[in-house]
This record gives sequence, C-alpha cells and structure tokens, in this order.
Amino acid sequence: MNKIAVFCGASIGFNPIYKTEAEKVGAYFGKHNIGLVYGGGKIGMMGALADELLKHKGEVIGIIPHLLKNEEVLHSDITKVIVTKKMSTRKVKMSKLVDGYISLAGGFGTLDEIFEVLTLGQLGIETKPIGFLNTNNFFNPMIAQLDLMVQEGFLKPENRNMVLVSDSIEDLIAQMNNYKAPIMTKIVNTTVK
Repeated sequence: MNKIAVFCGASIGFNPIYKTEAEKVGAYFGKHNIGLVYGGGKIGMMGALADELLKHKGEVIGIIPHLLKNEEVLHSDITKVIVTKKMSTRKVKMSKLVDGYISLAGGFGTLDEIFEVLTLGQLGIETKPIGFLNTNNFFNPMIAQLDLMVQEGFLKPENRNMVLVSDSIEDLIAQMNNYKAPIMTKIVNTTVK
C-alpha cells in the first residue's frame, strides 16, 4: 500500500483515546512509508493524524471541496492540497490516488465517505480494501447492524465480508494487504416492456 485514504472526524471526540489512535496511525504510516490522502483539515482527528505523519516526514495530501476550504480550517503545512468544486469530485480524486481506505472514528461525513466506497465495492466499481479501525469498540454497533442486514436479507454475505475490521492498525494493514475483492455478478436489466 503506497497511499491510503483515511476518513475521520473533524473533532477529537470526548475520549482522548481517539486522538491517540489517530496519532498512532500517522506514526505507523510514517514508519512504513505509506502516504495519506484525507480531507485536508488541521483540526480534530484529521489534524492529529496529519500532524503526526508530518513529524515522521511522511506524504500528506489533502483534498477539500471549495465550500469547506475555510470552514474546516485547511491544513497549510501538508505536502499537497487539492481543492475541488464539489464533494463528488473530491471522492473521485481520492479514489484515483489511493490503494485502500480506512475509517477512524467520526461523524456523518466519515460514514458518508466510507459507505460510498463500500457501495462502489458492492457494485464492483471499486475493488480496493476497506478497513475500519475499531478503536474503543467505536464501530461495534455498526458491525452489528451490518450483520442484521445480512440476517434479514438486505446485504449479501460476500458484500459484508468486504468490511475489514480490527482494533490494531498493524493487523488492519495486514488484512488490507491480503484482501481479495469478491467477484460481483453483473446486474441484469429487468426492464418491463
């Protein structure tokens, strides 16, 4: 993995464990020469992650839509900043640059971005590994929801298995390095005449 997109919060949450874990991810990326592609902010989890990787002389690419450029407090010390017109363009640019995706703790934006990637994987459009760093069991309720979706017939088991989960960045990266995307069946056009 040369570059990984990381989705995470623009706040640090109430428990300091989340910021500490973001810093661990930044240090791990630096030690293993993994470039970061992220939302471009200097605050919250995003800022903690970017700052730590920069301390290790790592590559940090921020991709931010123009409308959030001032609101998210753009990180001015990163390797490269790409400003896009729209959120959708931001996501396409990220996809072209990275070898995989990781979600750390965050809010709506974090879940929006990681679930869009999962949806693209379900459709066979995206084939890169997608991981959740489950710090402090943050994603346990979401994982239970995914399992319920399989149980109730709304999510195929092979699509559920695209979600890689670990509470350790080392183990998560190992899973991502060994990931093989499921072969998706083509959607048949069933238009009624």
